[in-house]
Amino acid sequence: MTSTNTLEENINMLQQYVEYFPDFPKPGILYKDILSLLNHSDGIKLLEKILKQISDQLRGKVDCIAMLETRGFIFAPILALELNVPCIPVSKKGNLPGPVIEMSYILEYGEDILTVQLNSITKGQKIFIVDDFLATGGTLEAASKLIEKAGGEIVQGLVLMEKLELEGRKRLNFPMISLMSE
Repeated sequence: MTSTNTLEENINMLQQYVEYFPDFPKPGILYKDILSLLNHSDGIKLLEKILKQISDQLRGKVDCIAMLETRGFIFAPILALELNVPCIPVSKKGNLPGPVIEMSYILEYGEDILTVQLNSITKGQKIFIVDDFLATGGTLEAASKLIEKAGGEIVQGLVLMEKLELEGRKRLNFPMISLMSE
C-alpha cells in the first residue's frame, strides 16, 4: 500500500478485508461484512487513506459532514478532520440531547424516527452525508430530508457498501460514492 496508489486501486485493495458469512441473517443469504476491516490495522489504514483521497475531491465543496448512527459515526470523523469541518450526528429518536428536529420514515419492517440537533445546521450549509450501507435507501433518504428541513443542502454522500439489486440510490436526489457493491 504505497502513497502512489490511485483511489480506485485502494478501493480494490479494500475487498481483501471483507468477510463472508453464509446464511446470515437468514438461510440463503451471503452476508458481506465490510466492518471486518476494523479487525485489521492495515485495513483501517487503507480505509483512512481512501477517505483522505475522497477528502481531496471534496475540499472547498462541503461545510460539514453528516454522520448516520451508528456506523457512520466511525468513518465520518476521518473526513471531517481531513477537511477541517464539523460533524453532525443524525441519530434515532431519544439519542441526542437538547432541541431536535425529527423525521419519521418507513422501513421494510416498520417505522422509525431520525433526529438532528436544532443548532447543528445553518441555512445553506453544504453537507456530505456518510453511512456504512445503502440497501433500499430509506434511511439515507429520510436523513437527507431531515437535513434539508433543518436548512442544509446535501451535496453528495458516501457509503462503504451498496446492495445494487435493491436500487436504493434511485430514492436519493444527490450523487453517491459507494466504495464497494454487492
